[in-house]
Amino acid sequence: MQTLTGELARSALDAAPDALIIVDAAGTVRFANRQASALFGYTHEDLIGQPLEQLLPERFRARHVGDRQGFFAAPRVRLMGAGLTLFAQRRDGSEFPVEVSLSPVVADRTLVAAAIRDISERKRAEAELIAARESADESRKSADRANQAKSRFLATASHDLRQPLQTLALLNGALRRMVATPDAAEVLAQQEQAVGTMSRLLNTLLDISKLESGAVKPVPRDFRAASVLDTLRREFAPIAQARGLGFVVEPSQDSIYSDPAMVEQILKNLVSNAVKYTRQGRVTVRCRREGPSLRIEVADTGVGIAAAQLAYIYDEFYQVGVPANAARDGFGLGLSIVQRLVRLLDARLEASSEVGKGSLFALTLPAGRAAVQDFEPEPARPGPAAAGDGARILLVEDDASVRHATCMLLRVEGYRVTAAASLSEALQSLPAQLPQLLITDYHLADGELGTGIIAAVRERVRPDLEAVLLTGDTSPVVKELRGDAHLRILSKPVDAEQLLRLLRELLGG
Repeated sequence: MQTLTGELARSALDAAPDALIIVDAAGTVRFANRQASALFGYTHEDLIGQPLEQLLPERFRARHVGDRQGFFAAPRVRLMGAGLTLFAQRRDGSEFPVEVSLSPVVADRTLVAAAIRDISERKRAEAELIAARESADESRKSADRANQAKSRFLATASHDLRQPLQTLALLNGALRRMVATPDAAEVLAQQEQAVGTMSRLLNTLLDISKLESGAVKPVPRDFRAASVLDTLRREFAPIAQARGLGFVVEPSQDSIYSDPAMVEQILKNLVSNAVKYTRQGRVTVRCRREGPSLRIEVADTGVGIAAAQLAYIYDEFYQVGVPANAARDGFGLGLSIVQRLVRLLDARLEASSEVGKGSLFALTLPAGRAAVQDFEPEPARPGPAAAGDGARILLVEDDASVRHATCMLLRVEGYRVTAAASLSEALQSLPAQLPQLLITDYHLADGELGTGIIAAVRERVRPDLEAVLLTGDTSPVVKELRGDAHLRILSKPVDAEQLLRLLRELLGG
């Protein structure tokens, strides 16, 4: 009976999934199951009677003797070397990581059973996971660096590409005030139209580039839908009226949680298209609350879009009903920008249309969640300008061609202009002539900013000195500057007439 019991016990231990070794207080192996022989590469006979330390790398053997003696002094069930990486050694000298569970066995004397598990695969997987995380972190950092580089490039390119157009626009404005013959006036009018077309295309392409590069990030907040709707009404009602169309913006008391500037840009593009493709009837903008969302619809009674064309309306340079090489009213880029902005905002845009009856575009956004503040719209364009009455203007512009063109325009208009290329030059000019108004570029040489120019000049002249900031930068940082009641921001390239009208308004003309 005892023999049978012993055989059953040995069979059970041999069937265990882990290597099992039993040692006495002297560290001698008294039992080893089949998995232990397979794991360490020894036969059963080679293991029995041998010191346990021969299964460890030599560098750990002396220390292990003390650890073993300490365990036998106070035996209990536990993991060996908790928190440490343990290693064992095969007969061929190869090392491998292990996990060891210790259990005291009380018979006629105290023995210890060690269950040993090879954790090489686990350690390999952990190492691969750590490497993958490090690689992902490095990839993220690399992507962040690439996006920052793209942002810097686009900011520089935006500024540098707009400068020549700014020069052309200002020189055109100056020349139109200097010529008297009808033929010359007609030439300059055509030139002005061409510069305007180039400016709009450049702005659109730069907008797309910024969206593609990730340089534009949404800054969501709660704001009133009415603030954007009012902006649409002011901008498009006169255009629709000139085309003989009705333009209806239904009032709304709802609020939106999104990026207000991006939402406004989406809706401006949608309304602009609606007005462009409507020959008669009207364009309607309305809001509908749908549970936790707000649905803003732009509907028109225009030419409509065939079902087969709806899939292509978001493609670059695609225009409904316009052959590839035909003259174009616009560039077919507005809806491409809209689609990118919608994705960036994680919003939803639906389009439906019927040829000859009109189209409907519906933008769905999260409804506002908290107390809201009105979004400050772009300042309305001032009324017609009059001649400048010799008012003193300080101009700070580091680009020589833009600086000279601006001076020429302002002097032809009758202003007294002091021009400077930097803050130091601007401050040097102040004792001789205190300006009534300051015009400055935003990005200047050597990292100087127009905001710094404005602050320094106001400190020397007066805190409420009217200032005009000219910039091609469309980042949120610039938009936040609109809280200054004595500051106006104009986006380059600035139309000469627009600039002069604004100066007359600020100077009380």
